[in-house]
Amino acid sequence: MKSVQQGFTLIELMIVVAIIGILAAIAIPAYQNYIARSQASEAFTLADGLKTEILTNKQSGTCFKDGAETASETAGVDNIVGKYGTATIATSTTATTGCAISYVFNSTGVSDKLSAADANTIVADVSENGVLTKGDTTTVDAAYLPQSFTAAAAE
Repeated sequence: MKSVQQGFTLIELMIVVAIIGILAAIAIPAYQNYIARSQASEAFTLADGLKTEILTNKQSGTCFKDGAETASETAGVDNIVGKYGTATIATSTTATTGCAISYVFNSTGVSDKLSAADANTIVADVSENGVLTKGDTTTVDAAYLPQSFTAAAAE
């Protein structure tokens, strides 16, 4: 009589579980880095809106809409609130225009890699032609920023 196998042996199941565990150990950190990078990209989307404001305001000699030397903090004028943080027009000592955009991540609802107090700010200096370069006070790890943004600071 022939013996028919009815299921999997314990060793076969253990091998499958081990393979899944190894794949998960590789995939989870890569996914967390992907999430952090995608959340950091919001800063540059919001900065585009503020960049236009800055270049328009510079015709009046200041970075800010109200003509003052500091931000009025009026939503949609000198700052834009996003899902993961807030972008604000700021002054800069290194930008040729004297203007920068500061993006601060929220303390909750954001990747742990971006919400820590010592790694939650992206500062982008705005040049005369609207190019954003990495500001000196950026605290977000360069691994989560676009390569073109981090490379611009090295030039």
